[in-house]
Amino acid sequence: MIERLGTVHARRAVLKNGVLALGALAIPGAVSAAVQRLSQQALEPQMQPVPAFPEPATRPLTSANVVRPQLLRRALAALDAQGSRVRRDRLAIADFAAPSAQPRFHLIDLTDGSSRSFLVAHGSGSDPSHTGWLQRFSNEPGSNASSEGAYMAADYYVGKHGRSQRLIGLDATNNNALERALVVHAAWYANPDMLRTHGMLGRSQGCFAVGDGDLDQVFARLGEGRMIYAAKL
Repeated sequence: MIERLGTVHARRAVLKNGVLALGALAIPGAVSAAVQRLSQQALEPQMQPVPAFPEPATRPLTSANVVRPQLLRRALAALDAQGSRVRRDRLAIADFAAPSAQPRFHLIDLTDGSSRSFLVAHGSGSDPSHTGWLQRFSNEPGSNASSEGAYMAADYYVGKHGRSQRLIGLDATNNNALERALVVHAAWYANPDMLRTHGMLGRSQGCFAVGDGDLDQVFARLGEGRMIYAAKL
């Protein structure tokens, strides 16, 4: 594990980043001793669909390559909650309030505040009508949905999707990640040309699927032992 960064140094570095221009809002210095454990319902996806998020009158204002301050604060709080369990020099944030047509997978270097954003697909069970917007999360096996919460990036392997990286779910909302084989991998349906032909990406089975040409950069920036935080705020 890389030595824990000084809180003040890391957060000042992030706030310097022009991409995070609004990040000067206060970020909590600590969080409660543990992430609130959510009761897990016994769902049967075919018979009892996971309730959809209520659609707001206006969706949150998102922009390509920009990490929203509210989401950044939530992700940093989740990072604090994990303590030394995860490496703390870099952080990935999947902003599922943004449409799949926007680069919404943000990989942030907490030492200098720089970031890089990539396209990423969400699960078909999270968007049954294929609108390009995530409608709901699920942690249930067989749901083919994306799961919210904090993940730890684990080992690399070669599987049915080629080079991939396993993920360990750290919250009650995604603790079935290993069982569900939710991983980071490349997919043709997450390539930029999908936007030219369809206006949105295709959908995964809940995995963080990125474009074929982006996988090397994502793996290089993410690495093992770092945290991915996925949410829709």
